[in-house]
Amino acid sequence: MEPHHAPADLVRRHRGPTRLWHWLNALLLYILFTSGLGIFNAHPRLYWGQYGANFDHAWLELDRFPGWITLPALYNLALSRHWHLTAAPIFAFALLFYMVWSLAGGHIARDLAFRRGELAPRHVWQDICDHARLRFPTGAAALRYNVLQKASYIAVIFLALPLLILTGLTMSPGMNAAWPWLVDLFGGRQSARSIHFLAAFALVAFFLVHIVMVLLAGPVNEIMSMITGRYRLPKDRP
Repeated sequence: MEPHHAPADLVRRHRGPTRLWHWLNALLLYILFTSGLGIFNAHPRLYWGQYGANFDHAWLELDRFPGWITLPALYNLALSRHWHLTAAPIFAFALLFYMVWSLAGGHIARDLAFRRGELAPRHVWQDICDHARLRFPTGAAALRYNVLQKASYIAVIFLALPLLILTGLTMSPGMNAAWPWLVDLFGGRQSARSIHFLAAFALVAFFLVHIVMVLLAGPVNEIMSMITGRYRLPKDRP
């Protein structure tokens, strides 16, 4: 019997640590976001500065989020905090591991670093137009991240996610004693809470756009590549 060979258009795309972190992150961010909304429901108002209470001016005041989008699916501040504080350390250390692995293993330099000419206005505008027209790369070009993907992934990994972690630590009374400079860095605990809220919803927006792009680019191929690591190259346009 002849040895079995993978089809020529089936290539290895995502390494094990990337796939593991991707799916772990999906679960942890779901837990953190929904339990965070449960915590927010205890006082659905946001302030800037060090202090904020019922009689202070809030820059944002909302109704409580419905139970179907919170964890648990009922108003229970203690349980929401339990879920949130259980998932948060796992999330933080997983991010730290992935950042170190990405830098040390060359993932950032190889896949996410901007190449010469990629940040030229003409090139960036062309990528924007291609996305707007749903013109996805084919052949070997599909293995390379474009400018918009690189910018968004770098912003999420090195800006948005660390910002969530640091602002979350700033709201902890225990961390106020250990690292008091965090409160000064974000301009007060209430400012940190507001930034935490905005960063969380920015990540939700990124997630929704990400899902839409996966669906439009071919969900089976994209999802299987994040499960098995193997990706079938889209055929070149005629």
